[in-house]
Formats: sequence, structure tokens, C-alpha cells
Amino acid sequence: MNDLMAQLTEASGLASGVIWQALLVFMRVGSAMSLLPAFGERSVPQRVRLVLALAFTMVVLPAVALQEVRVGPGLIPLLIEVVLGLLIGMSLRLFILALQTAGAIAAQATTLSQMFGDAGPEPQPALSNLLVIAALALAAAAGLHVRLAQFLILSYQMFPLGRLPDAADVATWGVGEISRGCALAFSLAAPFTIAALLYNITLGVINRAMPSLMVSFIGAPALTLGGLALMALAAPLGLSFWMTAFQSFIENPVAITP
Repeated sequence: MNDLMAQLTEASGLASGVIWQALLVFMRVGSAMSLLPAFGERSVPQRVRLVLALAFTMVVLPAVALQEVRVGPGLIPLLIEVVLGLLIGMSLRLFILALQTAGAIAAQATTLSQMFGDAGPEPQPALSNLLVIAALALAAAAGLHVRLAQFLILSYQMFPLGRLPDAADVATWGVGEISRGCALAFSLAAPFTIAALLYNITLGVINRAMPSLMVSFIGAPALTLGGLALMALAAPLGLSFWMTAFQSFIENPVAITP
């Protein structure tokens, strides 16, 4: 590792401390880039992710360079930064998983779970694809790159360079974020599940009143049409709710959700 640092210092003309800080920052940013919303999607080529990781590193590095770094060259600090980067990326990826879960629940409730299920890099219902694409477009229009750069810079206050956090604290934080993601997913899918429940109860009453009527042939198309109409009405409000939760997490990732 010392020989590598010496060669990089000689080739770049920079001080070894700056090279080491840049390498540490790149390890955290690069590992987080594989999971970040929009930038870490499977549809983004790996070379593009590498360029994005280098660009974010150049943005984050000046802020980190102002801090006092007492981490010497070695393999262990690099591995720690990779783990921290994956932890940071996963915390943001949970918001995308919440959208996918909400879309899957809504699609199952409205009999749309099999339509266009393979129309994407990750097989998922059409409603999930629609929610994810709309949310990413909304976040990108709201300055996602600036928010992520801010989040990566603030992450060094939560997780200092080369220091693993306490396992109990990470477990508590992780369980809280998973709970937040599940609650967000169920909240987004609540209108569809409630509407489908009331609709199926109504069909059951009609079937009891008119046993000879094939309510399934009449009810299934109506349920699908109603699900699409409800999607058009509920999606803007749901995405606004998701965007508020996403921005609140970026601004204060350690806040406890009531």
C-alpha cells in the first residue's frame, strides 16, 4: 500500500495525504453509487457509474479535506469505507424498495400484477415500474444530484473516516429505516387495498343476491379499470408524500420517525 501511494504521489504531483483522502472518499462514494436512487439503477452502465462516482468524489473531497484525518494507509480503512458506503446506499435504496413494494401490493389488489411484469431490468408489476420511474423523475427534477452530494458530505459527521460505528447503533438505525420503508410502502398502497376490499365485498353481496350472475366476468374488468383510474388520482398525492419523506431523510437521516 505504501508503494502504491508513493507511485500515485509521484505521478500526480500531489501530497500523499491528499491522495489517501481522495482514495478513502472514492471508496465510500463508489460503493454507495451502486445503490443510490437513479444513479445506481441496473439500467445505468457500469462505466457511467464509474464516471459519476469520480464526479461525486471530486465534489465531496474538498469538504472532507477540511477535516482532520488520522487514518493511515492500509487495507482495513478502505474496507471500512466500502462497508459504510454500502450502508449509506442501502438506506436510500429502501425508498425505492418502498415504491416497488407499494406497486406490487396495489397491482395484486387490482389484478394488474401480471401485466408487463418483465418490462424492465428488474421483473416487477407495471404499477411498480410506473411509481419508480415517476419518483426518480420527480427527484431528479428537484435536484437529486445536489441532495445526494449534500447527504454524502453529511455522512462523514455520522460515520467518520476509517471508523466502524457501533454495531448496536447500526442495528437500531437499520431496523428503524426498514420500519420506515415498510410503513411508507403500506401507506402508498392503502387506497388500493381499501378500494379493492370494498369492491370485493360488494361483489360478494351481489353474488349472494343473484347467484346466477357471473360476477367475476363483470367484476374483474371493472376492478382493473377502477385500479387504473385510482392510480391516476392517487399517484400524484402518493409521490408528493414519498418525496417529502425522501427529502426529510436526506436532511436528517438519524431522525426517529413517530
